[in-house]
Amino acid sequence: MNATSEASTLTPPAGDAGTRDRGAGVARLVGFLLLGLLALALAMLASVVFGARTTSVGDVFATLTGDADDYVATVVESRYPRTALGVLAGASLAVAGTLMQGITRNPLADPGLLGVNAGASAGVVTATAFLGAGGQSGAIWWALPGALLAGLLVYAVGSAGASTGLVRLVLAGAVVSAVLAAYIQLVTLSKPLVFDSYRYWVVGALGGRPMEIFWTALPFAAVGLALAVMVSGGLNALALGDDSAHSLGANPTAIRAGGLIAATLLAASATAAVGPIAFVGLAVPHIVRAVVGIDFRLQLAFSALFGPTLLLLADVIGRVVMRPSELMVGVVTAFVGAPVLLYAVRRMRGTA
Repeated sequence: MNATSEASTLTPPAGDAGTRDRGAGVARLVGFLLLGLLALALAMLASVVFGARTTSVGDVFATLTGDADDYVATVVESRYPRTALGVLAGASLAVAGTLMQGITRNPLADPGLLGVNAGASAGVVTATAFLGAGGQSGAIWWALPGALLAGLLVYAVGSAGASTGLVRLVLAGAVVSAVLAAYIQLVTLSKPLVFDSYRYWVVGALGGRPMEIFWTALPFAAVGLALAVMVSGGLNALALGDDSAHSLGANPTAIRAGGLIAATLLAASATAAVGPIAFVGLAVPHIVRAVVGIDFRLQLAFSALFGPTLLLLADVIGRVVMRPSELMVGVVTAFVGAPVLLYAVRRMRGTA
């Protein structure tokens, strides 16, 4: 055998190396997917097990099979709604945050840019102060339209007279949020009873909410997730800039509008169901991006997986650290998300 033939047998073709790299990438993603599913399952189990009275995994299975005593069954079943709401709100906020960061090409963007949190809060305050509404069950029927109207108003102002501009959109969100915040402050300071009712909702919590809130918010979140899937491929083209997106056959205006509507529906349903919860929509996209890369199709899928995990674990921590009382999940996520925000800012400074 001559030297040339020996070299050809020792050096694999370039195509084989590419195939191996793709195979390794797929295997890595499958591994992360399985790890994410396991983490979500464990977080859901922990959400049902831990609380003011700690139960066991055996108690959970006994409740599912109908073999638990009445007291244990009542305790376990009372945690089903907060677990379901944690999955819904976590997935919705994380996907909405990923959409906002992709649409604005700003790693510090979150659903709050659309004024959704302020709109939901304004809806609750208005209903409590002037319509006599009260209770956690009724809050969603006022928070949801308030959040949706605020998001649509921000989009209308940000796109008036031209195609939607990113700077105009952010400024419109800031203006609408500031005006609504001033209105909320005016009403709550002038009506102490309204403030007492509002302050429990505005912190953000999964507990104390019946299962009917989950079923009310679910259709809006489902439509938002469906729209997010539809625009996911277009976000990859949008990341290259509007001119490049046009050259690839994409419509930046339609992609941006669809993504904003999806983010509004997702953030509105989550905020109306559990109150304003900060940092989930900001922190999870950064975590996911470090794992799966820049493909928005993968980012959205893994955000829907890791968002609920983060929110449920934060809720469990809040229940455990201050037992027998509990720390609101909105406070815990702020402590978790703040370091992520600082890390993102440091990275932006390093690349500026």
